[in-house]
Amino acid sequence: MQVRDRILEAALRLLAEAGAHELTQPKVAKAAGVRQSHLTYYFPTRGELLQEVARYSIGKLAGELAHARTVSLADGIAAAAGDKRRSRVMLGLVTAADRDPAIKFIGELRGNMAPLLGAGGLQTDPQSIAFFHCCVIGCAVLQLARDNPEARAEARAVLKKAAAAIAKEKR
Repeated sequence: MQVRDRILEAALRLLAEAGAHELTQPKVAKAAGVRQSHLTYYFPTRGELLQEVARYSIGKLAGELAHARTVSLADGIAAAAGDKRRSRVMLGLVTAADRDPAIKFIGELRGNMAPLLGAGGLQTDPQSIAFFHCCVIGCAVLQLARDNPEARAEARAVLKKAAAAIAKEKR
């Protein structure tokens, strides 16, 4: 694994396990097995590290969903939203972005959602993407808070309903 990817994977692990407040450059460097000076070569500031962690996490999820052809898009997203680590990463990034306005990832996330939604036969206009994104985030937060089979089933049903609401019209 390349050094940059090791750093990003270590940052994702720390973010998922302990939250954004624990994501410091010294802790990330130690977890990645690199000197802090090496980490700052790739990511000079904590904000730049968090921004790239968001981009990396979004790219990984988009890749997984694009390759998950055996399940519906709604089921794949529901499963991803049910992953506690992913939900913690998402909440950690939102919290960090609230404190550091330089961290911006929503536009990029929605840009990655558009081709996935389109491939799933869903509309990709900005309002449809925003609607579906809000449903995904809501389901992820509720699953994280409740963490039971009923919450996971509810999320799948809600996301299927959201997907049906933005399905392209058949002509």
